[in-house]
Formats: sequence, C-alpha cells, structure tokens
Amino acid sequence: MLRIIDARTGETVPAAPARRAPTRVEAHAPGRDGTALRVLLVADLLVRALELDGTPVWAVLTGAAAGDDRLRQDAAALGARPFEDAAAGHGPGAGQGVRVLGDCRGTPDAATVAVGPVHPADPDLADPDAVRLALLERHHHARAELDAATLEASRATLARLRRAVADWARHPSRPVPAEVRDRLRAAWEDDLDAPAVLSVLRRVETDPDLPDGARFEIFAYADRFLGLQLTRDIGAAP
Repeated sequence: MLRIIDARTGETVPAAPARRAPTRVEAHAPGRDGTALRVLLVADLLVRALELDGTPVWAVLTGAAAGDDRLRQDAAALGARPFEDAAAGHGPGAGQGVRVLGDCRGTPDAATVAVGPVHPADPDLADPDAVRLALLERHHHARAELDAATLEASRATLARLRRAVADWARHPSRPVPAEVRDRLRAAWEDDLDAPAVLSVLRRVETDPDLPDGARFEIFAYADRFLGLQLTRDIGAAP
C-alpha cells in the first residue's frame, strides 16, 4: 500500500484512506516557478503510484496558478499528466484525497505531501526530460538544485539509459523477477521514493545475472512510475 509522510504531523499515513476507492490528488500551485512545477511533478508521481496500485484518481490544480496555461504547458513538457481545474466541478475523488504543495502553512484538514524548493526559481527547461530526472534524483522533501552541471549530468544519464533500453529490447523478453518488482514497488510506495527506484535500476543495469530481456522489462515497468520515456529510442537507427 502506498504511504506518504503527512507534512501536518510528520507521521506516515496511507495515501488512499480507502484502498482502491476514488482519490482526489490536489496540486496546489500559488505561482509559476520551479517549485510550483515540482509540485505538479510530485502530484504526477502520486497519481502514477496510485494508478499502479489500482486506485482511480481525480487530479486537480488549485491556487493562483490554476488558470496559468504556461505552467500547465511546462508541466506537460516534463511528462506530468493533465490536471483539471478544481473550480470546474466535483470529480469521483471529492470525498477523500491528498494535497501536494510547497508551503504547508495553513494546510487544511487533508493529508499533505510537502515539496522542497527548487533553485534557481526559474530553471532552464530547454531539456524537460533532463529536468524531470534531476528532480527525481532528489527526494521531493529536499531542496533541488537545477544548475547547468546537474542538468548536463541528467542529459548524459538519460542518453545512456535510453541507448541501453533500446539495445535490451532487441533480445528475447524475460519476465520481471518477483524480487526486483517487489523492490521497485516498495520504493515508490514508501513516500514516493524516486531516488530509491533509480537506485534499484542502477543495480539492475549492471547485474551480470540478469538477462537483457529481463532488464528491458524491468526498466519499462519502472518507467510507468518515473515517466522518463526510457523506451523512447527503441527502433531508432544506431
């Protein structure tokens, strides 16, 4: 079961109070900056993790930036799912939910995921996939630095992983080993721990006992949570 650290109390609680019941995920963005964009990214991870657990989700955007088309466009470029305008009506998850925001002051009576700040406040979004990976490399509670060196390292990592996945896809498919699947799920169900998911993948990448076909399926499975388009280069000319 997916569990989060509720920023109001510091306690670990279920992300969906009634498992597999409709859940509202509210991304609260008071402005359009790097931290607001990270709020939408973390909300996207929460939606993905809930859906992987079979929980139907209604994702909404609130705050002063709810009607900001530029913020929505930037979030979409980072691979975040679309967010509805909460003012448009009540969806299937209106009865329970989780709020994702960067400032917990005045938080209402709802489970809350706190998101750490992003520096610089106006990050370079020329390569949104590199930005997404750079943010996923840091736990969402921690401050994230998106300087030029960090983004260049993320670009290099993504290029390497996509080349590897495209190569592994040429080999006979093999099932995801149960123990690897369990480690991946345990990571993202533990407060959306994306760095732990990436750590599992780094071990998988170099494990000599895993066939390449299994490596491919593991990375494709993990990418349902990470949203890094790791299979994008399959079939591309070498």
